[in-house]
Amino acid sequence: MNCAKLFFLVLLGIFLVACSLALRPFGKPNATEMDEYFIMNSQKEAASNNVVASVVFDYRGLDTLGEATVLFAAVSSIVLLFRGALK
Repeated sequence: MNCAKLFFLVLLGIFLVACSLALRPFGKPNATEMDEYFIMNSQKEAASNNVVASVVFDYRGLDTLGEATVLFAAVSSIVLLFRGALK
């Protein structure tokens, strides 16, 4: 095996072990100040009982609109690209 390939595999292995050791325990979220803010204020500010929906559609509404626009453009492009091939 080439020395460069072996070096890359060893480096990749070290990286994967370091990443796995840095993970939080499963089921133990690391709640931040921002999480607490959304949980405490989403009902009165966004008039929503669902915290996730209030974050996605109210607090980050423009971001969600941008993601939906990119997804629509990608699907439209694929449909236009394969329009002639489907006949």
